Amino acid sequence: MNENEPHQGEFRITSENDIVMARKVVRDAATTLGFGLTDVTRIVTAASELTRNIYHYAKSGVMHWRVLNSGTENGLELTFEDQGPGIPDIEKAMEPGFSTGKGLGMGLPGSKRLMDELTIESTVGKGTTVVVRKWMRK
Repeated sequence: MNENEPHQGEFRITSENDIVMARKVVRDAATTLGFGLTDVTRIVTAASELTRNIYHYAKSGVMHWRVLNSGTENGLELTFEDQGPGIPDIEKAMEPGFSTGKGLGMGLPGSKRLMDELTIESTVGKGTTVVVRKWMRK
């Protein structure tokens, strides 16, 4: 990534079409950062699942992305925030196959498997924040 490239950004999620647009934003950021095709696919898939969760459960929210530099590693961090219904049981929601909707229950656990790090904060009636990170392989 050169100095003229943005190191962070924000994308609002308000419609089903935004799932496709979020995928493009994340693909562009990950590719520009220098991730390989396999990791770009993993990051984009996780972003797609988490964007879909926002749209289906909260109806709207925002995705923030930023480039990470730990001094020895570069990575990409995606933060998904909504003011939706919240997740009453995060541990249960992280079980593959568990879904409160009509989905397959792979969004959160699938995203955790695809990324290097995943954290969730959620308050029932106030919303959810999911942060995922992917570090570049050396």
